[in-house]
Amino acid sequence: MKQLNEGLDYKDFVGQIIPTLSIDEYEAKTGSDDETVTLAFIVKGKQASQDLASWFEKGYDFVIDAQISKGEIRRGRHVVFVEMERRTKVPERIIEMLEDLTTLSSLKLEDWTIQVNDIEISADIEELKSNIILSPHLYRESKESDLNEMRELSGLEPHKLFKEQDKEIKAYKAIAGL
Repeated sequence: MKQLNEGLDYKDFVGQIIPTLSIDEYEAKTGSDDETVTLAFIVKGKQASQDLASWFEKGYDFVIDAQISKGEIRRGRHVVFVEMERRTKVPERIIEMLEDLTTLSSLKLEDWTIQVNDIEISADIEELKSNIILSPHLYRESKESDLNEMRELSGLEPHKLFKEQDKEIKAYKAIAGL
């Protein structure tokens, strides 16, 4: 009986990954945008995209979900979406993932361009910290502020988009460490 070995090997993704990573360009699928950071990788080929999504899901306990776009964004290119909780560790986790991709793709950290809010930054923890909103609370405040500014300019009454959590729910989450 012949043994079938499946999985990814050293440099399996050479030439398959476009070294541009977008952060929070797309809406979260598994949760709300204020609780979830969404990463988007561009990969050449459907099978390579599926393999990469599987690699992210199986390889990182902090990845909530990873999946590919339903269709091609350009001929032969798919997006691999990776979701993780919006927390202060996100920059370190992104760098960890990019460093690990070096073994599969030969792409080094300095090869990557990261897009956050239409700004291009390098793959650097400090730059990520200063450009990504790392707390659900700050994310909600930012979005409410932007929308309320537009409402005021339009002569409309500003209001809260996100409701305050019930005090008991907040207390349970604090006890659970969430």
